[in-house]
Amino acid sequence: MGIVSLTGRLVCASQSEADAVAELLPAHMQLTRAEAGCLSFHVTPTGDPWVWDVAEQFATAEAFEAHQQRVRSSPWGQGTMGIKREYSIEGPQPGTTS
Repeated sequence: MGIVSLTGRLVCASQSEADAVAELLPAHMQLTRAEAGCLSFHVTPTGDPWVWDVAEQFATAEAFEAHQQRVRSSPWGQGTMGIKREYSIEGPQPGTTS
């Protein structure tokens, strides 16, 4: 087992994308932080109103994968699907052992 960390940026291409992030983010953060295995979850604005820094940690690869699956069908996942994500993921992947 091992911690999975995701870091990076969410980069909007328009004001409408930035508005969607602002509208959907509070509920997304609340739901994610309540998930089993979520150690930390932060999405913070940068100096650019269309860019957010993202940092999250999950206790296991399985917890991270469960989060990814939940997000796909959530209002956040559907409402921000087309927004550019520049992420890197460190740690074990689902189905692996460390």
